[in-house]
Amino acid sequence: MPVEVPSADTLKDIYTRMWRIRLFEEQAEYQSSQGKVMGALHTYIGEEAVAVPVCAHLSATDYITSTHRGHGHCIAKGADIKKMMAELFGRATGYCKGKGGSMHIADFTVGMLGANGIVAGGFGLATGAGWAAQLRKSGQVAVCFFGDGAANRGPFHENINIAAVWKLPVVYVCENNQYAQWTPQKDVTLVTDIANMAPAYGIPGVQVDGMDALAVYEASGEAIARARRGEGPTLLECKTYRFHGHNFGDPQMYRSREEIAEWVDRRDPIKRLAGHLKDAGILTDTEDQEIQQRVAAELQEAVRFAESSPYPTPDELYKDVYSYEYA
Repeated sequence: MPVEVPSADTLKDIYTRMWRIRLFEEQAEYQSSQGKVMGALHTYIGEEAVAVPVCAHLSATDYITSTHRGHGHCIAKGADIKKMMAELFGRATGYCKGKGGSMHIADFTVGMLGANGIVAGGFGLATGAGWAAQLRKSGQVAVCFFGDGAANRGPFHENINIAAVWKLPVVYVCENNQYAQWTPQKDVTLVTDIANMAPAYGIPGVQVDGMDALAVYEASGEAIARARRGEGPTLLECKTYRFHGHNFGDPQMYRSREEIAEWVDRRDPIKRLAGHLKDAGILTDTEDQEIQQRVAAELQEAVRFAESSPYPTPDELYKDVYSYEYA
């Protein structure tokens, strides 16, 4: 069943959310350079055309799981950028009370089950959420975002296998940005097209240009609709590229400046979508500037909120900490 063509309002919302991710990440990098962001920072710049179009098909009751590079997923699913920024600043008003930082943002109210710093750490969460939805017969779908490096780890195979056997409503979205930390994907695996792994588990494997928001919208819409119909999981591979380093401060000695410039200058997903919307008469230059200015103002407000928020008090040190005791 073909995916419904997105309305003009939907396309503008996708475009706006992509800008919100881009400007949030740029602001986060700037604040990190000023010493205000606590801990490691992994930005989503360049990959905006994956998370936003996928999440455009989801409701607040649907689930997503994320990665260490999770800001884009959070924003795409509807998380509050003020609480996100406060978390990066280590403030008590952040999503994890300032104790989790960049890699541990979650908002269950919008179905964001959490980012985490463990490679392949989201598979079990998404598969479990899909199983729970199936048992409840709720019609909910879970989406697991992961990178190409996670495809070489056990949880990838174990979870896709059981989801296929039980026909769970899960969509596994590989953001193949071609580098696992500082290592080119081609240096560590012979199967560089992750979608080709899907037939081993008897499920569809779909590869799409992850720099093209419209292509991702169509492919993810089909996969999510299939999951809702009870037909099981899909492995969706989005070929994308992170414009900045693995983390803030990464000197990027593993790739050439020419390679980066080629992607940034010719394949920027925001510029590509803007071009399509303007050619189609959906977006004017004036509206484009208004969107960017509005989002920039939102980010300035998020920074003000973070800076004016208190730090966690010492009595918070042992709260929200869980452990097991064995007799």
